[in-house]
Amino acid sequence: MNEERVQQILDIEDQARAIYEEAVQRAEELPNQAEQEAQALIEKARSDAQSQAQRLLDEAQATDACARIVDQARDEAERKENIAQSRFDRAVSYVLDRLAGKE
Repeated sequence: MNEERVQQILDIEDQARAIYEEAVQRAEELPNQAEQEAQALIEKARSDAQSQAQRLLDEAQATDACARIVDQARDEAERKENIAQSRFDRAVSYVLDRLAGKE
């Protein structure tokens, strides 16, 4: 029975040594794995930031273009209103002259 106990102890020691060696191997791999995962996260964050920056830039340019178009339309409307007002005054004068018998 002592031999059985000794064999069990040796088997347990072999298992413990195997577990220890596997733990050491995994511990040595962890820094590389962590670095790779960190690089992947950094690259994803950089890519996301660039995409968001481009989207914001596109939106800003679209907003600027819209504002410029609105300003141009406002200026054009004001110019046409001024022309219409000056022509309206001449039209009223013409109608009054016609009514007064002047041609």
